[in-house]
Amino acid sequence: MPDQLLEPYIEALDEFPLTGRAAEKLRSALRYAILAPSSHNTQPWLFRVRRDTLELSADRTRALPVVDPDDRELTISCGAALFNLVVTLQHFGSEPVVEPFPKATAPEVLARVRLGGGPHEATGEEHALFRAIPKRRTFRLPFQDREVAEPLLAALQAAAAREGGAWLHIVTDGRARTALADLVGHGDRLQMADPTFRRELAAWVNPNRSRSRDGIPGYALGFGDIMSAAGPLVIRTFDMGKGQAARDRELALGSPVLAVLGTAGDTPRDWLAAGLALQRVLLRARVDGVFASFLNQPIEVPELRAPLARLIGRDGYPQLVLRLGYGEDTKASPRRLLEDVLTG
Repeated sequence: MPDQLLEPYIEALDEFPLTGRAAEKLRSALRYAILAPSSHNTQPWLFRVRRDTLELSADRTRALPVVDPDDRELTISCGAALFNLVVTLQHFGSEPVVEPFPKATAPEVLARVRLGGGPHEATGEEHALFRAIPKRRTFRLPFQDREVAEPLLAALQAAAAREGGAWLHIVTDGRARTALADLVGHGDRLQMADPTFRRELAAWVNPNRSRSRDGIPGYALGFGDIMSAAGPLVIRTFDMGKGQAARDRELALGSPVLAVLGTAGDTPRDWLAAGLALQRVLLRARVDGVFASFLNQPIEVPELRAPLARLIGRDGYPQLVLRLGYGEDTKASPRRLLEDVLTG
């Protein structure tokens, strides 16, 4: 992939306008907001800045109607970008005030962020989370055979609980881990058997040499140049559910940590909170050198979500399945330019 596709990561390191106007600070903070994870790397967010206020909107032209028909994962992705924005402003000494869903007549506006009147004295944790933003990656390869310490797992659970009643359940029992891995594999087989699912996925998988600023580059999946070029055609044409199920089941069972992130409710407001909690967890993990990726098949396939909830035995609604562990640093996925996501 041409290096210029990683410009947003480099630009995020530019000097922040500490003494600038509120609008300048908000625009600068967006350089970090857009480094958030998103389903299929669709980057489904739009921002509008007016004086001391920013609006975050869902870009539904980037929706995934097959795998995410209710825009649940889209909203979670936007919540992750919102968290990056907030912690960036805090790091640089500004006090953001967040108002979720401020316009009843405009549900696409997910949040309004306004800079408060006074300065903010950032905590050590806020500084650490901010520094982790450009280092975070979705690590889709096998993890190292190395345990994640219990104190860090407890810290990750506490991090999730700070965001709108979200929770992070660590699956520790061996039989439960196996059952969860089986659900992941079953979800793979059901999804890959659907030609519309395969077409949608293939549309967002790119060859390594692609100049696209969105989607999943082949190298993020461990593909060389030849395989990455053939990948979209193969995905569209063949039902590889059996092989995919076997690989993902092995990934799940071989991961040091399997976890489920959930919320008390299952409304757009809960999904936004799940995104905030997700990014806080991912950045807190990265502070200690831990990567994560997703195995969301048991949630994306509707008939598997209830069995997953019964398996973990938690009140509320599972929103994401995470695997966490240690791995070698990987190349970042591309990002759209800031001007591509600014409106008005």
